[in-house]
Amino acid sequence: MYLEHYGLKETPFSITPDPRYVFLSERHRDALAHLLYGIGKGGSGGFVQLTGEVGTGKTTLCRLLLEQLPENTRVALVLNPKLTPVELVETVCEELKLDIEGRRGSLKALVDALNTFLLDAYAQGLRVVLIVDEAQNLSVEALEQVRLLTNLETPTQKLLQIILLGQPELRRLLEREDLRQLAQRITARYHLTPLNGEECEAYVRHRMAVAGSRKLPFSRLGLRALYQRSGGIPRLINVIADRALMAGFARETDSIGERLVDLAADETLPGHARYYLRRYGRWVALGLLLVAAGAGLWWRQRPPPAAPVTPAVAAPPQAPVVDAAAVLGARLGTVDGADLMAWTQLLARWQVSSRDVSVADAARCQTHVFPGFDCLRGHATLEQLLRFDRPLLLELEYEGRRGLALLQGVADDTVRLDFAGIGYRLTRTELRRVWQGGFAVTWRAPADAPVPLRLGDAGNGVSWIKQRLARLDGNVEAGLGPAFFDAALEERVRKLQIAYGLTADGIVGQETLFALSSLGADGPRLARTVD
Repeated sequence: MYLEHYGLKETPFSITPDPRYVFLSERHRDALAHLLYGIGKGGSGGFVQLTGEVGTGKTTLCRLLLEQLPENTRVALVLNPKLTPVELVETVCEELKLDIEGRRGSLKALVDALNTFLLDAYAQGLRVVLIVDEAQNLSVEALEQVRLLTNLETPTQKLLQIILLGQPELRRLLEREDLRQLAQRITARYHLTPLNGEECEAYVRHRMAVAGSRKLPFSRLGLRALYQRSGGIPRLINVIADRALMAGFARETDSIGERLVDLAADETLPGHARYYLRRYGRWVALGLLLVAAGAGLWWRQRPPPAAPVTPAVAAPPQAPVVDAAAVLGARLGTVDGADLMAWTQLLARWQVSSRDVSVADAARCQTHVFPGFDCLRGHATLEQLLRFDRPLLLELEYEGRRGLALLQGVADDTVRLDFAGIGYRLTRTELRRVWQGGFAVTWRAPADAPVPLRLGDAGNGVSWIKQRLARLDGNVEAGLGPAFFDAALEERVRKLQIAYGLTADGIVGQETLFALSSLGADGPRLARTVD
């Protein structure tokens, strides 16, 4: 009804999944990286666990995961896990298209058939993955059966990789004493949290743009109210925003502010306090009056106070000082596949899938990972790296142990790292204890921009350099000239190199190419908060 009024081609906030509307926040990209790691590396045959509140996007991530699977992967997807152990194994066999006629109802026969298939898949170089959605609904018996499936193995490798997707109840379920064997086999955990305020606004803008909107109808206060009332949960954002657009259309207004968003939230979220106050307000008021009257009567009839006694004041307990560098350093070299997980996370930030390049090939960090995507290893200070404002991998070392960690964000004196699926917050002083300057970084660049480029060169690569620098200088016309590397361009490149702390030789090598790529608005950025 409101599409024409707001210049939309289609409904922007439908709750049905549509790949065109997918918005990946930093948390969603990290979660997807964990899932891709679980399939690509296999986690040594352990479980990969992804949890999140209702409506935060777990199912959407699952769909994205299925779209990015390597060709050598076979998947069994269980969407309804409220099954007995026998029914669960039957479902897995059916998803893998096994012939189980005559074996139904027999757990041993089903497992034997599955084991035969897994051995044959292993011989063909295939990876088999079981994904269980809504895994919090699995019974304890079914979970134990899932664990037993990981016992299907060769002398050197597990044959089945299992990914559990579920609501926060799954985390509490796996804390049970009788499920400790399963919990110990979880090699990667990630909890998907709601969007923050900035991501909520970006989410709304993205969906409106995909639907054809040229002007965002939500005001700044309206966007803030939308975030506060939805709690940053994408599904609730969709529901409230859709109702707010309807309310704005009914009132023939082009701007949706805080009042309309609150009204839409009141209508769509009946559990909110305003709903109960409207319905039960008179009883609440009566209860408050009775409580106040009782308190006044007690005050008048209370006994006289005793002489005050000054108690001995105990010193407050001192919180233990956590040495974040030592905690992180103790894990270096102890997590199998941690470096590949770090590379998977970095590639996911650039939305590079296994169809573009394998994680193992990307980890070699050749100059050209694949056409249009480059890699660089080097040494720098933290201040130099922060100028590029890109997530990258830091080469950590502590007491002889090494490992790669993803640099995710920085704020004031604190940096945020992810190592093997666990986040760490270190001061810059703590970081210097585990990092001596080594890094690896990837970025997108024109496939036809060979390096080095210097004075006298010409071609598309030079044209791209001029356009990037012209955009930085706010002079777009300067980037429209001939694609020739002249003395003026050489001097401009030197100034850029000085600004980024690079060798000011006027030659565009890999480091300078990376600096030029960071001038664009595309690609991932470092978070500027570490909360």
